[in-house]
Amino acid sequence: MSTKNIFEEYGEDNRIRKTIKNSVKTTCSAKTIKKRLPIIEWLPKYNGTLLIQDIIAGITVGLTAIPQGIAYAVVAGLSPEYGLYSGLLGGFVYLFFGSCKDVTIGPTAILATMTAKYVADYSSDFAVLAAFLAGIVALAMGILNLGFLVEFISIPVISGFTTAAAIQIAGAQLKAFFGLSGESGKYFAESVYHFIRNIKTANLWDPVLGFATIVILIFLKKVGEGCGRNDCLMKQLRWFTSLARNAVVVIIGIVLAYVLKVTTDSEPLVLVGDIGKGLPKFQPPPFNTTVGNKTYNFGDMVQVLGPQSIVLPLVAILESVAIAKAFAGGVHVDATQEMIALGFCNIMGSFVRSMPVTGSFTRTAINHASGVQTPAGGIFTGFLIILALSLLTSTFYYIPKASLAGLIITAMFSMIDYPILCRLWTTSKRELVITIFTIAICLCVGLEYGIVSGIILEAAMLLYSTARPSLNIETVRRVNGDVIILPLTGKVYYCAAEHVRRALLQSSQTVLDSIIVIDGSNLKHMDSTVASNLMSIIKVLEKNSCQILFLNFSPDLKKMCLVLNPKISDKFVVASNAVEIIDKISKNV
Repeated sequence: MSTKNIFEEYGEDNRIRKTIKNSVKTTCSAKTIKKRLPIIEWLPKYNGTLLIQDIIAGITVGLTAIPQGIAYAVVAGLSPEYGLYSGLLGGFVYLFFGSCKDVTIGPTAILATMTAKYVADYSSDFAVLAAFLAGIVALAMGILNLGFLVEFISIPVISGFTTAAAIQIAGAQLKAFFGLSGESGKYFAESVYHFIRNIKTANLWDPVLGFATIVILIFLKKVGEGCGRNDCLMKQLRWFTSLARNAVVVIIGIVLAYVLKVTTDSEPLVLVGDIGKGLPKFQPPPFNTTVGNKTYNFGDMVQVLGPQSIVLPLVAILESVAIAKAFAGGVHVDATQEMIALGFCNIMGSFVRSMPVTGSFTRTAINHASGVQTPAGGIFTGFLIILALSLLTSTFYYIPKASLAGLIITAMFSMIDYPILCRLWTTSKRELVITIFTIAICLCVGLEYGIVSGIILEAAMLLYSTARPSLNIETVRRVNGDVIILPLTGKVYYCAAEHVRRALLQSSQTVLDSIIVIDGSNLKHMDSTVASNLMSIIKVLEKNSCQILFLNFSPDLKKMCLVLNPKISDKFVVASNAVEIIDKISKNV
């Protein structure tokens, strides 16, 4: 080996070592550790006053988290206790990794709906494995600093997805709301079909209780308006009752069902039934399972989950980051850190039989309204869930499914984004099409297909607009020949090269002996394909007795063209505007 090769190899090896050393140094720096473990930042400042506020907020959120958790477990087709398992560890894990004090992690209606079909067709083990895989994907994206990816999903797609999810979730509750027998359906169109098919099996008392639940929830929400935690005692009571309204309607349902059971010795309402008592065992998620007589290994289970194992964590990340931004009060939200926190929450949750979890808008709003000060509020919600699993599971037997259905349907009202449809109709028909398309696919095929289809459609529209930039060609009539001005603005990429070429040729064919001015005054960038097309078209235009000029091209863009054809330097001109060029041409002629 020559001396030169030795030094080259040594230099390359030295560069690699320096890169690794710098990466390790950056990763292990105090700044990075504080960023990735936010608890280090706020814990030294923690005091008794903050503790009291976090306890109040945590317990208030817990009164909503328990009935909602049970309801979302039912949505997912799981036993009710799975909803409590899913809210068990989120607060404890988010305590260390969470970057937003208001966010509460737990089961949500959208993730429950996306998980439901695997539970219905297979077993609860698939829901637990889905949580584990969602956590792995989210954590990996966080470690790779892929938080910027959420910026590629637009508001119209997100709005269409959440609106469709709300409609689908409400549709899936029609069975429980009316006490129907038969299936509920995996997506909205199927839910409506089964509802119409089974409407004759409806019970009288279930829809009565369901409608009463909705009315009470709306009433209690109104009762709390204008009240706060720092008001007088009466307003404080109204405020707290309003925040705990989900627990209130469930308690009313339990009391009613129990009284009917005792007095009539029957169950006229469809009840949740037996709930597993006690805390779940801490054990690894199921990497194999048996459904019926068939055994599924890890590979088989992943194959069953399919694209959902990627789409589901993306939806979870979107929910959590969107909620964090909504309650951040203008403070920057680190999407990468939220990915890491969400990843750990799902991974650890899968060890206690949790289904996939993410940030909950309803519970986060309650947390914020309750005056939570740090992520420590979540651990008191967790303690309340532990208490419920230990002591109250026998009471949960009497929860009417109609009460849960009414609770879920009411929660879905706030998820439907009515204003954006009116706004887009006025401001952007293109984005309105994207929103409606996303909603339609979600409702007719499935949520995961809807959001992916919406992203693909928007990407296709964006690519099309890039490939077909607006070319405002202007023709100036002169006695000695017309001047055609083609302004190129912004950035023109290879996919638009043929579009520009065709526009120039069509313009030159309409008028012979014309001068074509390509105005690059506002052209920021073009790639080599566009430059090559512009150079090649010169010969074609000159055959048609047309002269071509390049106006105000930047030095870099001019150099790119001259490298392809050094003989045309005289065609690059500089002027304050196209009118000045026309005047010069007229004088020369």
